[in-house]
Amino acid sequence: MKYLIIGLGNPGSKYNETRHNIGFKVVEAFSKERGGSFALMKHAEVSEVKFKGRSIILIKPTTFMNLSGKAVNYWMQAEKIAKENILVITDDLALPFGKLRMKGKGSDGGHNGLKDIQATLNSQEYARLRFGVGNEFQQGQQVDYVLGEWTAEENQILEERIQVATEFIKGFITIGLGLTMTNWNNK
Repeated sequence: MKYLIIGLGNPGSKYNETRHNIGFKVVEAFSKERGGSFALMKHAEVSEVKFKGRSIILIKPTTFMNLSGKAVNYWMQAEKIAKENILVITDDLALPFGKLRMKGKGSDGGHNGLKDIQATLNSQEYARLRFGVGNEFQQGQQVDYVLGEWTAEENQILEERIQVATEFIKGFITIGLGLTMTNWNNK
């Protein structure tokens, strides 16, 4: 069984510690825990690891957030991975900082990365793990906020929340979407 886990973010060191790149951080943590490392390949940095006998392809698209669908579609086709076996990890302004919520389908919620993936796949039915980044910004300052770096307070608990996010990935791969949502949502 093969799985494709997509962490959304923007390539380049200037974005490394931004809220918008939390998807990258989560897949990096999962890869590191499994002894993997990322290599630059077509449309993404890629790490292939094993977990409980399953092959997991982790990607960090290099297409920039707004064109994430291109990388997702390419790696789904290249690795022959069904839509049911993909999980997209993204930042979410609608959730308080550190809150994690997995869904099996839904709208893009105004998120440009999800919007592009849905347009490319022509579907809203794919699993996504939303990582709350809060919404502590003034009207019109959304872009600056998501492209801003974590506060000192957020950094103190960020690592623990990233570890919880990796548990969602493990659940998705082993017990499936439904049970993972039941067991882990709102933790």
